[in-house]
Amino acid sequence: MTTKREGRFSEADASVRLGPTRQLIGGEWVDGVDGRTLAVECPANKRVIASIPRGSAHDVERAVVAAESAFAAWRRVTPSVRGRALLRIADDLEANHETLARIIAHETGNALRTQARPEAALCADVFRYFGGLGGELKGDTLPLGDDILSYTRREPLGVVGGIVPWNAPGTLSSIKIAPAVCAGNALVLKVAEDAPFTALFIAEVCQRHLPPGVVNVVTGLGPECGAALAAHPRISKMSFTGSTAVGRSIVAASAERIVPVSLELGGKSPAIVCEDADEDWVVQGVASAMRFTRQSQSCTAGSRLFLHRSIYDTFIEKLIALMGSYRIGDPLDEATDVGTLINGKQFGRVCGYIQDGLDNPAVKLVAGGLPPKEGPLSAGYFTVPTLFASASNQWRLAQEEIFGPVLVAIPWSDEDEVLRMANDSHYGLAGYVFSRNTARAIRIAHEIDSGWVQVNQGKGQIMGQPYGGFKQSGLGKEMSLGSMLEGFSRLKTVTVNLAL
Repeated sequence: MTTKREGRFSEADASVRLGPTRQLIGGEWVDGVDGRTLAVECPANKRVIASIPRGSAHDVERAVVAAESAFAAWRRVTPSVRGRALLRIADDLEANHETLARIIAHETGNALRTQARPEAALCADVFRYFGGLGGELKGDTLPLGDDILSYTRREPLGVVGGIVPWNAPGTLSSIKIAPAVCAGNALVLKVAEDAPFTALFIAEVCQRHLPPGVVNVVTGLGPECGAALAAHPRISKMSFTGSTAVGRSIVAASAERIVPVSLELGGKSPAIVCEDADEDWVVQGVASAMRFTRQSQSCTAGSRLFLHRSIYDTFIEKLIALMGSYRIGDPLDEATDVGTLINGKQFGRVCGYIQDGLDNPAVKLVAGGLPPKEGPLSAGYFTVPTLFASASNQWRLAQEEIFGPVLVAIPWSDEDEVLRMANDSHYGLAGYVFSRNTARAIRIAHEIDSGWVQVNQGKGQIMGQPYGGFKQSGLGKEMSLGSMLEGFSRLKTVTVNLAL
């Protein structure tokens, strides 16, 4: 690790205003029923930021009761009025953009400039988008005859349960709160214990514009608090973002009550680079798809890079140069490009994968490697962007979701061969294709077995596009009008005899 790539470290984190550190239940900020707490660590320096309640099934029960009480009135509020409330929340979040961004950077380790500020802006965009859709919660009139009036209507589900992870707490909390509330539901949201303050800040803003109990937030551990929410008998729908393993348990708990679920789970996304795409803009697109400036803690990371054999060596050289240019350091430093992993557990997991690659004689480390054990970066959970060259898609690092900045580059020559390798995964969340032949790239995109495929770019999600995975990457869609209608409302048919 060279000095050039190490960002400055400061005491700037002392200036971060966290906002609430307790649970929001029925419009009140409360401690846990049993008084237990959890310490939340700053991943950049391993210091404790603050403590939060270690919520239990008792806290979930309190939150569900509060949501039920609020739902009785909220469901009868005109949808356009609900939408206007979300628009006011969007304006409030926009006015507090920098505060929110600094909370995100402080608790997640995501760099302020490259990640946290864009995420804070997206939070406001989410509420503004769904705020404008209130008038779309409508049904149809069915032409069954002059003496029969038959129509459909959109109704809220009731009390919705949501569980979000730590990698993008602002965005993921927003895309559960906004559509659920717009559709007339009340919500109980369980936030990640490693990064709870972003969601609690958003809930504080929501609380200023919504009736008490419409949005409730509980904090705690997954097996204690999250599991209690998923299994609660009066939850009408579960919306979960996280690992595939936990997603299976959410489905099992929901099956007991036969309630709908939506799941956004893991990914091991392919990025296919054709022989005509050995250019700098493609290298930038591949790095963006890999989410290196987010430490690759993203389900959509294009972590399997399939490079055409004819450009393999030259493309790798350009990619190594780009990876070496990132400045790694204090997430709150304006000069930082790449921040930290979230916690010690994830740090150890990613290092274990890197060591596995180093121990594999069939692969070659071409950039990065294990993080430094001395110097400023050793004070936090910092890793370095890492690239392995491999001839095979059939090994652990090419098949398992690492959720860290470890990219595997695999050569290909035949289009059928690369599509077979790209689809040889139980994941199917995202995919990327790069070629100057747009028709060819689109044809390849159509053959990739993933829910979201980008051609000639590696950007993030955009509000309005249905987002969700295939296979073990999830069920249902998010971030669109259709996802709100299908995921947060139910369709009722009413038939009236007009002949009387």
